[in-house]
Amino acid sequence: MQRNKISFKGQKIYIGIDVHKKNWEVFCLTESGANTRHSQNASAKELATYLHRRFPEGEYCAVYESGFTGFSTYYALEEVDIDCIVVNAADVPTTQYQTIMKTDKVDAEKLARALKAGLLSPIYVYPRQHLDDRSVIRIRKRTQEDLTRYKARIKFHLYSNGVEIPKHFSKSTHWSKNLIEWLRNDACLLSDSRVSLDLLLSQLERCMDSLKECNRKLVEMSRSDKYKHNYDLLCSIPGIGSRVAMCILTEVQDFSRFRNERQFASYIGLVPMRHNSGNKNPDCEMTFRGNKQIGPMLIEASWVSISRDIELSASYRLYCQRMKRQDAIIRIARKLSNRIFAVMKTNRKYESA
Repeated sequence: MQRNKISFKGQKIYIGIDVHKKNWEVFCLTESGANTRHSQNASAKELATYLHRRFPEGEYCAVYESGFTGFSTYYALEEVDIDCIVVNAADVPTTQYQTIMKTDKVDAEKLARALKAGLLSPIYVYPRQHLDDRSVIRIRKRTQEDLTRYKARIKFHLYSNGVEIPKHFSKSTHWSKNLIEWLRNDACLLSDSRVSLDLLLSQLERCMDSLKECNRKLVEMSRSDKYKHNYDLLCSIPGIGSRVAMCILTEVQDFSRFRNERQFASYIGLVPMRHNSGNKNPDCEMTFRGNKQIGPMLIEASWVSISRDIELSASYRLYCQRMKRQDAIIRIARKLSNRIFAVMKTNRKYESA
């Protein structure tokens, strides 16, 4: 006698995945509450095979927390027809038990149940063709940070060997070819050998060459048909230069995902964080949840803007009368973010009042 084939047609199967480099912990939950859990290799195809065998003809809805895998897991699941969302770990509802008894199995189940209950808000998933552009700008930023570290190491090495950089070099933060040449040929360490300094200088020069290449790529991107129009719009705002403009364009990608200025400011991290208790009502001017790439660069741009824009300069002076300079400049950054949002939404260059 032939057994009737089980079908989950028309039913949603909620799948929580705790993603790791080599393996996934998977928890599957049906609409009726039946569930299964299993461990498997980090493979979307293997998961699809399991789902088609265990829950044939079901509508598969998966979720995982953003992490080191980026969006590669999302696109791998998409290729095998598994709908997927990516969430910020901080946004997943977590009970005290789940916090204390944290395991991969618990995390996978937590994700599946929260997805079924409709408690999760997905983060924005960048289009495939956009990911490399974003990486180029991030690499440039990290290269700039590496260059600062190499300079600090060389300075420390010189000081520990009793070497002072001549005053006509130390007046500028820019390390010219003449300064590097002086370090190569004239700087004398305590020992007769100077291999250590030569190694540090070689690292510095490689990093400087890498940064130059990053800058060339940034210029090429800004002049491309893909970015030129929006790049020109952003650069019309006082204080917004090429680095900041390209960072904003590659990190945001699509401004239509923000309904208003406040939502955009929240994405950057410029919406005050509140922690009310009794009669105390303190405001923190920046949240830890903001975009780590745009936020710091917008603060830097704000310092430039107050020297170029009369309105922002006046606002900054007023803020400084009732708060610290660091808090005042964050208020200016919020005004700057409002201008950025307005320019991109109206598709018109900024015009001062």
